[in-house]
Amino acid sequence: MNEYIKYSYDLEEIPEHFDDYIAKINKDIVDYIRNTPELSNIKYHTRDAHANGYAALKAEVEILDNLPPELAQGIYAKPGKYEAVVRFSNGSSRVLPDKLSGNAQGFALKIFSIDGKKLAPGEEDSTNVDYNMINNPVFFCNTAEHYVFISKLFLKLTDFFEKGALGKLEFAALWVTENKKAFPNFEALKELGALKTFEKIPSINSFLYEFYSMGAVRHGDYVAKVRIAPTDPTKNAITDKEIDIESADWPYRKGIIKEIAKNDLTFELQVQLCKDLKKMPINDLTEEWPQELSPFQTVAKITIPKQEVPDDGNFEIMENLSFTPFRTLEENSPIGNLQRARQSAYVTSSTTRHDLNHKKRKEPSNLKEAFDPQFYKL
Repeated sequence: MNEYIKYSYDLEEIPEHFDDYIAKINKDIVDYIRNTPELSNIKYHTRDAHANGYAALKAEVEILDNLPPELAQGIYAKPGKYEAVVRFSNGSSRVLPDKLSGNAQGFALKIFSIDGKKLAPGEEDSTNVDYNMINNPVFFCNTAEHYVFISKLFLKLTDFFEKGALGKLEFAALWVTENKKAFPNFEALKELGALKTFEKIPSINSFLYEFYSMGAVRHGDYVAKVRIAPTDPTKNAITDKEIDIESADWPYRKGIIKEIAKNDLTFELQVQLCKDLKKMPINDLTEEWPQELSPFQTVAKITIPKQEVPDDGNFEIMENLSFTPFRTLEENSPIGNLQRARQSAYVTSSTTRHDLNHKKRKEPSNLKEAFDPQFYKL
């Protein structure tokens, strides 16, 4: 019998001054987005992370039938098929050619027509559920307190790295001293080590990556992490598996558009249930949970059908859509110190961006609305 850890709010370890950290993070997000046209040399305001979208694609999600009780929780309690949309993106906070942006990427998934009250502020009645996933099993920050200084450095990452070795050294020194406000400490060093794992991500077609939730989520009565992984047929179907990031400005986008024009592609949406809080910590996002202790188990299938995508990857659709991990049921919400900081941060980012771009911030209720540019006009 598998003994899975039962969810309790006490596991989340929310600190006393949490709201103060959130206020600082949200202010920094607004200030940064105001300046994104100048920073990226473009004519519109971008997200503060995952600024460069590669493609928005039509999809379908099937929640599986006959799941065991520990898996059939929250969203996954009832089987069904749902329309969905996927946004692939680069993780950088600026719109730059791929060779200057690194290989960190995002898989944002929006599923339509999921009943139940949602946690995104002001969107309790939304019928949509979002997932914000990254192609690395660990993240480089553990607490809202640390994110206050880490986010400032991350947003200037490109500036430091353009200076070469000395710039990287300066960046590391500022990181471990919390922007010169503390002595080097173990936590900051561990977070910097997690950031370096992103440099090891290979240059492969975006459809071939595994994408992970940044941290832990509530899984009904339990605690879990989430993964989206390509199926074997999808891995075999991709013809150009490696991407030459020097070959063009945005070869990742070209690779996505080329492959989805040829085949239906399928993915597994999986959860990894927590069995040991020491080996599978909730508030240490730099730690990968061991799969030999608790393997990922499939709860849903994602199909991205063969489709023609314009050369810009459906640019206008990508920019108008917003994704937040708290547009979800309470039973499936992100949990823990840093994860809770995302509840208002994503809404702040999306609201600011839409206001500055003079676009209507409104959730589509189906694929037809999502891919209709008229839907987002004021």
